[in-house]
Amino acid sequence: MDHREFIATLPRDVLAGLTEAENAPGVFRLAVHFGLIGLFGVWIGLGWPLWGALLIPQGIAICFLFTLEHEATHKTPFRSPWLNEAVGRVCGLLIVQPFEWFRYFHLAHHRHTNIPGEDPELLAGAKPEGWRAYLWHVTGLPFWAAMLTRTLRNAAGVDPGDYVPERARPRLVREARAMLALYAVALASLVVTPLLFWAWILPALLGQPFLRLYLLAEHGRCAFVADMFRNTRTTHTNRIVRFLAWNMPYHTEHHALPQVPFHRLPELHGMMQGHHGVVSDGYVEFTREYAATLR
Repeated sequence: MDHREFIATLPRDVLAGLTEAENAPGVFRLAVHFGLIGLFGVWIGLGWPLWGALLIPQGIAICFLFTLEHEATHKTPFRSPWLNEAVGRVCGLLIVQPFEWFRYFHLAHHRHTNIPGEDPELLAGAKPEGWRAYLWHVTGLPFWAAMLTRTLRNAAGVDPGDYVPERARPRLVREARAMLALYAVALASLVVTPLLFWAWILPALLGQPFLRLYLLAEHGRCAFVADMFRNTRTTHTNRIVRFLAWNMPYHTEHHALPQVPFHRLPELHGMMQGHHGVVSDGYVEFTREYAATLR
């Protein structure tokens, strides 16, 4: 049974319940996630005891806003459309990933998941095959370079890719120019105070490798086929990771039914038992298995 056949077995009322968006679960998780970033940022900024030990946790919390931005492209974290849009743009600003551009990049990824030559994630080289490429990828530096370049190119009106429709391209230009203006203000503030360097820039650089390792598990070493049960991995992990990643470790579930909000994915996971084609018992296990295949 592939993912389409599985979905066909679900009663209509069950599907309707699974895909109903709500504000409360998303607002609560948003408050906690941004609350952590704010708390860590204040702790670091005021130089409270052991502030240096919070640089990596702060970076992880910031970089894992990627998973929230990702969800916002599907308009599922919140029932209110404006809230999905606003949160997605704020997350994109903080991790230098333009929300308007990423929306179309990511939807193309869903249309062509793990299909060589069509999935933009594969075209972007997100699945390194050798040790040198793997270590370079995990540093996060290729991501920062790609996103800064993408933002600059969007601001200049350069072709963003076939997956972005013509009608959306003016929005990409406006968004990128607004982002660059805000980054200029942020950089200018460093002349007055180094706060943003210690509370945002440096933590983000330190936290990005953790996100790179996490993201490799979503489709790394999965089959190059159209069946979401075989081209996507669900990874068993702890509550902290699931919370920070907005339940995206349930990734087979997300790809099978991307319209299901994050807070209903555990329920869908239970329904899907026995159908998963690719599962890992944690990110340490996945990383060890992935590393064993590197040339």
